[in-house]
Amino acid sequence: MPVAPRPEHPAAVEPRAPRWVPWLPVLLLLLDLAAEAVVPDAVAAGFLLTALPVVAAFSYGPVLTATTTVGALALQLVLAVRAGHIDEQHHVWVYIATLLSGVMGTALSWQRTRQNRTLLHARTVAETLQRTVLRPVPERAGGLLVAGLYRPAQAEVLVGGDLYEVCDTRFGVRVLLGDVRGKGLGAVRTVADVLGAFRATAHDTPDLVDLADQLDRAVLRDAADRGDDELFVTAVLLQYRPGSDCVEIVNRGHTTPLLLTEHTITPVSCADELPLGLAHLGPPDERGKPTAVALPPGHTVLLYTDGVSEARDATGAFYPLAPRLAALGTTSPDLLVSFLAQDVHEYAGLLADDLAVLALTPERP
Repeated sequence: MPVAPRPEHPAAVEPRAPRWVPWLPVLLLLLDLAAEAVVPDAVAAGFLLTALPVVAAFSYGPVLTATTTVGALALQLVLAVRAGHIDEQHHVWVYIATLLSGVMGTALSWQRTRQNRTLLHARTVAETLQRTVLRPVPERAGGLLVAGLYRPAQAEVLVGGDLYEVCDTRFGVRVLLGDVRGKGLGAVRTVADVLGAFRATAHDTPDLVDLADQLDRAVLRDAADRGDDELFVTAVLLQYRPGSDCVEIVNRGHTTPLLLTEHTITPVSCADELPLGLAHLGPPDERGKPTAVALPPGHTVLLYTDGVSEARDATGAFYPLAPRLAALGTTSPDLLVSFLAQDVHEYAGLLADDLAVLALTPERP
């Protein structure tokens, strides 16, 4: 089940006012008519209709707002005739005020509509660019079934400080999942840089540790360009060769992956290495080696960021990832990701951090 960066939010749509706002002109009209029925016949209640065009401008287009102005003026004249005050001076000024209100309301409606269209265009462009940075998770890749989940903590954006990528290369399927220190646009820039470096080198770098080292250098360059000595990215890289019964994992300071079988959930013990960008490069004989993990069909590797494991409930307790998954009793990537998408939200409510999950299992012969 591929899960795009924000599956619960469709493509950009034109901003709309809250549902109750379009009913305000109707409410004002009913209030005016009710006042007309209550007050003495000598008093015209049409004064309330002066504000009707401006109220309509917050919900309707310029044509309908102008039509509302004409209707308000007509109704004021009818009510004034009924009261016998149509040509009195203060009523004339009310008509003029209503006309001016209609002109301003129509102009306001036109400007609001124009701004909404501009905003819609900007959102569409932004979503296109962000989906280019963070692509949807493929359903299958090189003999693996894959499912993913991504939710930024900031609801108004598609890409946060977490990142993932799945590449089918001549060396096998290569997977990256990581978490940038920090949030906001700065973190998104680092996400784009790291993903760009991974996509450019994953197809040409035979060794998984060398690939991690190249990502490390990319983060170091980004930190130098920005003058940020504290920039780093925790990341886990995975490699699976089609037909193999194991995966190789390199963990650079990231949360520990989980291996799920039908009856157990086991943390994958990897070499304890520093995150990308902390200059841990050294001679080849001093660098860590990938951790080989048996992965026959029916077993699933779960990669996740701390947005999952550090999600808190109302009492401040962390989300119990392994016990929750154990109670679920399945290794299906689709079911695991669907469960986490709902369960973490119900447990923690609004997210305080970005969240990313990848679940991978070999296809059965």
